[in-house]
Parts: sequence; C-alpha cells; structure tokens
Amino acid sequence: MISQLVQKIQKTKAPICVGLDPMLGYIPSHIVQKSFKEYGETLEGAADAVWQFNKEIVDSTYDLIPSVKPQIAMYEQFGIEGLKIYARTVEYCQQKGLLVIGDVKRGDIGSTSSAYAVGHIGKIKVGSNVCSGFNTDFITINPYLGTDGVKPFVDVCREEDKGLFVLVKTSNPSSGEFQDRLIDGRPLYELVAEKVVEWGAGCMDGTYSNVGAVVGATYQEMSKILRKLMPNTYFLVPGYGAQGGTAKDLAHCFNEDGLGAVVNSSRGIIAAYKQEKYSKFGPEHFAEASRQAVLDMIADISSVL
Repeated sequence: MISQLVQKIQKTKAPICVGLDPMLGYIPSHIVQKSFKEYGETLEGAADAVWQFNKEIVDSTYDLIPSVKPQIAMYEQFGIEGLKIYARTVEYCQQKGLLVIGDVKRGDIGSTSSAYAVGHIGKIKVGSNVCSGFNTDFITINPYLGTDGVKPFVDVCREEDKGLFVLVKTSNPSSGEFQDRLIDGRPLYELVAEKVVEWGAGCMDGTYSNVGAVVGATYQEMSKILRKLMPNTYFLVPGYGAQGGTAKDLAHCFNEDGLGAVVNSSRGIIAAYKQEKYSKFGPEHFAEASRQAVLDMIADISSVL
C-alpha cells in the first residue's frame, strides 16, 4: 500500500494530505442552513452539512493531491449520523482516486485491536459473505499497549496490503510529558521508533514499510534524529500550518530523494477562506480558497526539498 502512496506523490509532486476534520464552525453558514432546512437542527442535519462541505473540498482539490486524512472524532461527535458521513467520505475520496488515511488512533488489548483492525482496514465474514467496514487504506494507531496491542494491526496490514502510521513523536505541546522521558538515557520516542522499525520489517512494500510513523513537524531536531533511525519508514507529518510547523521545520522528515514523508494540513486548507490571505474568496467560494491553499502548500514544501 505504501508504494501506491509513493507513486501518487511522485505523480502529483505533492507530498501532502488534506485533513478532512470538519467542525460546524468551519462550514459556511449557507451550507449549514440549507442542511438544517432539509433535516432540522439535528445530528442528521449537522452530518449532512459536513458531507456537503467535504464533497466540495474534495471536488476542488482531488486532482492536486495524493491523499486525505479524515479524523474520525470529528464525525463521531455527531453520533451514528456522523459515522455514516465518515464512511461516505472515505468511499467518495477513493472513487476520486485518493488514498484515505483514517485518523482513528486505535490501540488496545489484542482481541480489541483485532476488532479495530478488521473494522477499519480488514474484512469480516458475515454468514457466507465477506464484508468490509470502513475500508480505509491506512489508519493511525497508538502503541501505548506494546506489541500485543500493535501486532493485530500489523497482521491485518500484511494480509490486506493496507498501511499503518504509529504514533512516535506527536506535534502537540504536551507530547514531551511522556514521549521525551528518558529511559536508560534515551528518550521514549526513540525506543518507540525502533519498535516501529521492528514491527514493519515484515511488511516491506518496495523501499518502504507499510508500517509508518507519525512524526510532528513542530520538533525539528527530533524529526532529524528519527529520520536517521527509520530510513525505510514513511512519516505522516502533522503540525504544519495552523499548529505552527513550517516547511523548513519539516524538511528533515524527508529522505534525500524527496520522499519518505506525507505532510498533513487540516484547517489550514479546509477553513482557508477564514484566513486573511484567502479572504477574497469569501464563504461562497470556500472550496476555491482550499484549492489555492493546497497549491500554496505544495509550493512551500517543494521549496525545501
């Protein structure tokens, strides 16, 4: 699966993914009001507004990008209606030729991780039929429970040719409370990185493993260390743009050939029309603002590769 992402990145010359993380506050009022008029001020109405918003953004950007990353929590907040839209968004993006990274950050004891893996990237037998759940191409996972919590995901990843991104060094301000703690003189994130390499050794797909790592753009020196520790691990890089990460900050996430990382931007793209830089587009043309933000992001990252 990671080889497909690499191919799409090379074709588009865009090592980015658009984070489809919609909040109602990001969605222009004309879309929200139209959905409320049809479905009422209900969870169904809110979910429909999310769908209409997502669809316009995808329609305006799919030809420029290799991938998207919907954050499932933004859909779960609207209950079952939201999860229906999550599934609909995944399917629509794949129909548009995009790879979908389900940002679910799952991780639990073995049997529970197995169920999560099957539900998001695997298949389940239902009577005489074999069915897929959310059927994303990649998911993010949390390694806190160790190998027996991660192995079920790796097994399904191998069986189905899907991909994982394991949390290693995240972009949030308090990540260091645990991730930077020294164990035998080394920070925890380095030890997690070595385990990710170990877990991914049996899932190679060309130069890179289908088991990747989440490495934030906001910690430049740490990403430099991790790139050396994990030369054949693809990085999913959050923290660019709205979280403060710059193209210069994330340059070390890439290998010398310009590959090795895919950079996420969420509200910097989907809510671009709210920024002064793109205010000329206005709420009515929010999707055009998102397209311009994608073009600007591609140019910005290309400048450091």
